[in-house]
Amino acid sequence: MTPKGEKKFNFGEAYHELEEIIAWFEREEVDLDEGLKKFERGLALARKCKERLKDVENKVVEIKAKFGEIAGETSGIEP
Repeated sequence: MTPKGEKKFNFGEAYHELEEIIAWFEREEVDLDEGLKKFERGLALARKCKERLKDVENKVVEIKAKFGEIAGETSGIEP
């Protein structure tokens, strides 16, 4: 459950925002102060995306293990 007032993390939106930040930095003229803020935001988004991807990876491993157990039980094949 997310703390009150905190929006649930949306991977797609975060990734899109990261792409926008990258595009902003690729422009020739960059404001240093704004760039620092965008850099900090980008790092925070990247960290959250990495955490979410790790969570999904762990869930996939868990599902595959569960499926493997079920498939092994019903097929009669010993591992």
